[in-house]
Amino acid sequence: MRTFVFTVLFMFVAGMAFAADIDGNWEGEVQGMDGNPMKISYTFKADGETLTGMTKGMDGSDLSIQDGKIDGDNFSFSLDFGMGQPMKFNCIIKGDTIEMKMDMGDMGGGMGEMPPTILKRVQ
Repeated sequence: MRTFVFTVLFMFVAGMAFAADIDGNWEGEVQGMDGNPMKISYTFKADGETLTGMTKGMDGSDLSIQDGKIDGDNFSFSLDFGMGQPMKFNCIIKGDTIEMKMDMGDMGGGMGEMPPTILKRVQ
């Protein structure tokens, strides 16, 4: 029994060691409504399999990440921009780069998932 408990504990700790380091500040660009690039920034904080953090809304106000979940190098979260339905983001972290895909759901008029946005870690 002791060996079993040790093995399970070791696997848990090893799994945490191989999870990506998402904590910190990240920046990228998206196409604005006027067609020009618009800078975006996020602050992420991992706590086990839970993700929290902030970004800025279109009016410059702070927006808290909702429903943040981490699974290894993959993570997801939602943002409520006040348009009636939160937008969901599915992400993959690769070193100092995050590939972030926004799922518009019903709000996108059937557009579904948009092309990915690339975020870079702020040093």
